[in-house]
Amino acid sequence: MGIERNVSKPKGKVYGESKKNRRKQRKTTVVQKLYETCKEVFADCGPGVVPSPDKVERLKVVLDSMTEVDVGLRPDMTFFKATTGGEIPRITYLHLYDCEKFSIGIFCLPPTGVIPLHNHPGMTVFSKLLFGTMHIKSYDWVGNGPDAMALNADPLEEHPSGVRLAKVKVDSEFTAPCNTSILYPADGGNMHCFKARTPCAVLDVLGPPYCDPEGRHCQYYMDFPFTKFSVVNSIIPVPEEGRAGYAWLEERDRPKDVTVVGEVYSGPKIAEK
Repeated sequence: MGIERNVSKPKGKVYGESKKNRRKQRKTTVVQKLYETCKEVFADCGPGVVPSPDKVERLKVVLDSMTEVDVGLRPDMTFFKATTGGEIPRITYLHLYDCEKFSIGIFCLPPTGVIPLHNHPGMTVFSKLLFGTMHIKSYDWVGNGPDAMALNADPLEEHPSGVRLAKVKVDSEFTAPCNTSILYPADGGNMHCFKARTPCAVLDVLGPPYCDPEGRHCQYYMDFPFTKFSVVNSIIPVPEEGRAGYAWLEERDRPKDVTVVGEVYSGPKIAEK
């Protein structure tokens, strides 16, 4: 039908353009769609600014459908092989894209690999488990909402030991395929850690990305049971049955027993627009 609508043009040229357009359509990968969706979703966002609910859902729908095949990964690749002889599992990071608005990358974890407890200051983060089984534990600081009121707690108050009170948001095992996990600047589990039960790949979208000059640097934490420290000042005891839902977090230096190395991403490429 394209030829009939362009009868005044040489048939060869029309056929060539039509064939080129068809090739272009076939080359629109899921990774490209992810990039283009991120551009739209984070266009008007910045530190601490969360995309609107409808935009969050749009990006979530794209990520929910993705698997390791879409990014050119296989569980039998070197990244995911178990270590031997007591070696600390090495985590591999594959960089797909970054700009001032967002970044896209993949963490590849071998069995027992750990990404320690860390935060995402001012960020909205989408994490999609592409394959494998992992345990995720996440926390939010006790804030000005019902949690703080129930505890009679000042959200900015530190315990004399230097720890701060946080509430457990997630403490569960996940196996792909599963829905995308979303965390926000002040809730949703802004501080989280991953522990691989099997070889795993996690696709992360950060909006905006970490940026040391702008104060968005990654901070690491140790977590302690609520009962580890005595209650002081305005923070009152939590009922026995609720204590498992709270913990004390203490900032720490980057753990020395964690190795994250960058490798070249070899999956479908992103064409910037």
